[in-house]
Amino acid sequence: MTTSIENPQLQLALDFVRYTNQNIFLTGKAGTGKTTFLRNLKHESPKRMVVVAPTGVAAINAGGVTIHSFFQMSFGPQIPQTNPSFSISNPNGLNAPTAIKRYSKEKINIIRSLDLLVIDEISMVRADLLDGIDEVLRRFRDRRKPFGGVQVLMIGDLQQLAPVVKEDEWNLLRSYYDTCYFFSSRALKQASFISIELKHIYRQSDERFIGLLNKIRDNQADAPTLNELNKRYIPNFQAQTEDEYITLTTHNYQAQQLNQSKLEALKTKASSFEANVYDDFPEYLYPTDYKLVLKPGAQVMFVKNDSSPEKRYYNGKIGTVTEIDEDYIEVTCKGDVKPIIVERDKWQNAKYGINKQTQEIEETLIGEFEQFPLKLAWAITIHKSQGLTFEKAIINAQQSFAHGQVYVALSRCKSLEGLVLSTPIETHSVKNDETVISFTSQVEANEPGERELLESRKKYQLQLLTELFDFNLIRWQLQYLMKLCDEHGALLLGNLPQQLQAIFPQLNTEIMAVSSTFERQIRHLIPLTSDAEDNEQLQERIKKACAYYLEKLQTVLIQPIDALGFETDNKAVRKSFQEAFEKLHRELNSKRQVLECCRSGFEMKTYIDVKAKASMDLSGRAAASGASKTLISKHPDFFKQMLSWRVQKAEDNSLPISKILPQKTLLAIVDQLPATINELKAIKGMGGKKMQQFGKDILQLTIAYRREKDMELPANADKEPAKAMLDSKHISYALFKTGQSITEIARERQLAATTIESHLAHFVAQGDLQLKGLVDKKKQDAITKAYEKSKNKSMGAIKAALGDQCSFSEIRFVLSYLEAQRTP
Repeated sequence: MTTSIENPQLQLALDFVRYTNQNIFLTGKAGTGKTTFLRNLKHESPKRMVVVAPTGVAAINAGGVTIHSFFQMSFGPQIPQTNPSFSISNPNGLNAPTAIKRYSKEKINIIRSLDLLVIDEISMVRADLLDGIDEVLRRFRDRRKPFGGVQVLMIGDLQQLAPVVKEDEWNLLRSYYDTCYFFSSRALKQASFISIELKHIYRQSDERFIGLLNKIRDNQADAPTLNELNKRYIPNFQAQTEDEYITLTTHNYQAQQLNQSKLEALKTKASSFEANVYDDFPEYLYPTDYKLVLKPGAQVMFVKNDSSPEKRYYNGKIGTVTEIDEDYIEVTCKGDVKPIIVERDKWQNAKYGINKQTQEIEETLIGEFEQFPLKLAWAITIHKSQGLTFEKAIINAQQSFAHGQVYVALSRCKSLEGLVLSTPIETHSVKNDETVISFTSQVEANEPGERELLESRKKYQLQLLTELFDFNLIRWQLQYLMKLCDEHGALLLGNLPQQLQAIFPQLNTEIMAVSSTFERQIRHLIPLTSDAEDNEQLQERIKKACAYYLEKLQTVLIQPIDALGFETDNKAVRKSFQEAFEKLHRELNSKRQVLECCRSGFEMKTYIDVKAKASMDLSGRAAASGASKTLISKHPDFFKQMLSWRVQKAEDNSLPISKILPQKTLLAIVDQLPATINELKAIKGMGGKKMQQFGKDILQLTIAYRREKDMELPANADKEPAKAMLDSKHISYALFKTGQSITEIARERQLAATTIESHLAHFVAQGDLQLKGLVDKKKQDAITKAYEKSKNKSMGAIKAALGDQCSFSEIRFVLSYLEAQRTP
C-alpha cells in the first residue's frame, strides 16, 4: 500500500473508517488496490470488524465469510419487512419476523460488539440482500438505526459483475426496488453514505493495457480499442502444462468441455459416482454432474460450503484429487496443512412464494440432490474469477451475456502479454448498464474531502459521548420487566412489581434528568476544538461525569436490582423473566465498564474497544461452550467413549479419524445404540468395508453399554459381534450350521427366504454344505434323474419335467450339489 501523499484517496478512506461512523462506498477500477486496502485495514483499524462477501471465492479472497453463512440467510429473495417499531415492550426489537433463524450466543455476541461491517464485491450484492443484513443487525442492536448503528464499508466496482437475479425472483422484488443493485436498498437510502473512488491502478503497469481496460469499463470500446485487444487473439492456441494457463469462459458448458478433455488425458484410473435425486429436482438445477467422473491428479473445485463446524472448504475452493474410495474422496489444496476427506452432501430445491396474509416468503422443500460437492476445474467461468489475479489466462468472452463480464475477464490479467484471446472481442460482447453508469457519475462528482472528514469525525465523537451518558436502554429494560409483571402478575410470587416501581423515582431525578443536562453541555463543548481528545474543558467534564454516574449506577440501579427476586411455577413465564433480567444485567455491566474506562478521560480507540467487549454476554458464551458436548448426543458418556475408540483406531491404522468413522455416522451409532448386525447396517455409512473393519468393535461397545445401563437387549446379542466380520452369505451359513431353519434365518435377518436359499446354495456348490436338511433323499434322486435325462439342463426345464413334485429352491440346491461333484 502506498503512502497518503502518493494516494490521497486511500488515506481518506482509511481516515473515514478510523475516525468516523460514516457508511462508505469504496470503489475503483480493477486492480486499484481495493482488496489490498481491505487486508491492511484489518491490521490498522481500531474497530471490531467482520468481512463478508456474496460468494465463497470473494469471501476467501477478502479473508472473510459469505453473507449468507454469517447472517444465516436463505438464498431466496429477501422480501423487505416493515420494521417493528421500537417500543418499551420491545427494547431490543425482539418481535423479529418468524422467518429469521435462531442464532448462537457466540454469533449474537459478535453482532452486538460489531463496530464495522465490510462487504466486499458489493457490485454482486442485490438490494434485498443488503436489506436482509439491515434486518438482522437491527434485531440484535439498535432497531431505530439503519444497519443497527453499525458502520458499513462497501467495497467494489459497479462496472464489474452485476447481481444475479432470476426472473421469478425479480417478479417478487420489482414492487419493492427500482433496480436489483445494492444502491436501491431501502436501508441504504435511509442511511447517509459517502463514496470514494480509488484511481491509481496497481495490477497493471502497462499504460497501454490500462487505457484499453478503461475504454472497456467506461462503455467506450471503439474500433481502435477492439483492434488493439484483438492482437492477442491467437487461433487454436495450445498452452503447455508448465505454462500454468487458466481458461476463463462466459458459460459453464465451455468450461465443462475443456475440463473433460483434460481429465481424459490423465493416465490414472477413473472412478464414477452417481447422484441420488429425490422428488422434484430438475436437471438444470444440478449443482454438479449427475454422474461425477474423477481421477487421481484431477484439478477440482468445491461447489458447496462445508456444513460441518470445521469449515474445511468453501464454494469455489480449488484442489487436486489425491485418493478415491467408494465412501469418500481425498482432496489436497495448496496451502492446507492436511488433505480434506470429502463425503457426499445434499442440496435442496425449494419453491418460493408470498403468503397473502402475512406477506412473508414461504419456502417449501420440493426435492433434494445428493452428490460429492466437487467438479472439475481446469477452466472456470468469468463469474468465478472475480477478485482473482492471473499471470497467464486464456479468455473466451465472445458469448458475453452480462454487464461487466468482458471487463472482469480482461482485468484479471497482470499484463497484455499474459493474455490470450481464444475468440476475438466484438462490439456486441461488451455490455454495460446505463443505470450503473449514471450512479457512478454521481459518485465521481460528489467525493468528500478533508472538510467532510472533520465534520464526520466530530459527529462521531458526539455520538459516542452521548451514548456514554445515555441511560435510556436501562430504563426501557426496567419498563419491559414492569410490563411482564402486568401480564403475568397472577402467576408471580413475591413483590417484584413493587420493588421495580421503587427504582424509578431516583432513576428519573438523579440519572435521567442529569443526563439530559450533560448532553447539552457536550454539544456546546465539542465544536471548540477539532478533536475531543484535545479538548481540555470537555475532558474535565467527562471525568467528573463518569465519577458521578458510577456512584449513582451502583446505588440507584445495581444494588436495588441485585436485591430483586421472583418465583413462579410456570416455566414459560420464568424463562421470559430470566431472559429480561439477563439483558438488564448485561446492559448494567456494559455501562459500568465504559464509565470506568473514561474515568481518567475520553480516548476514542480505548472507548470503542471497551464498549465492544462489554456488549458481549461472556458468561452465556462460556456456559454454552461448556454444555455443547453434553447436548450433542442422547448418551454423552458413551459419545466420549466412542470418540476415544475412534482416536485409538486412527492411531493404530495411521489414518485420519474421519476415515475410521464419519462424524454423522458416529453420532447416529451413539444415539441409536445398535445391538444387532441389521440395526448397525441400517445406519448410513456402516455398509461394506466399514462393517467388516469395525462392525465387531462397535457392536461389542454398544452391547456392553446397553448392558451397563440395564437397557433391553435382543436374544443372542452376544453372538452378533462375531457376525460383523462376515459377509452376508457367511452369516446365513453360520446361522444354518447352528441348526436354524431357512425360515428362522430369514425372519431373524429380515431377508426373503429365497435370498437365504441362494446364500446356502453357494456353499453347496463349493462343497462346504451337504444336502442333508435342505432336500430329502427321494426328491434328491428325482431331481438328479430328471437332470440326467434332460437335454436342456436349465432349472426351468427340470421344473417343467417334475411339475409340483419339487420346488425351484430344492432344484437349485441339487444342481449346486451336482456342480460341486463335477468340480475337482
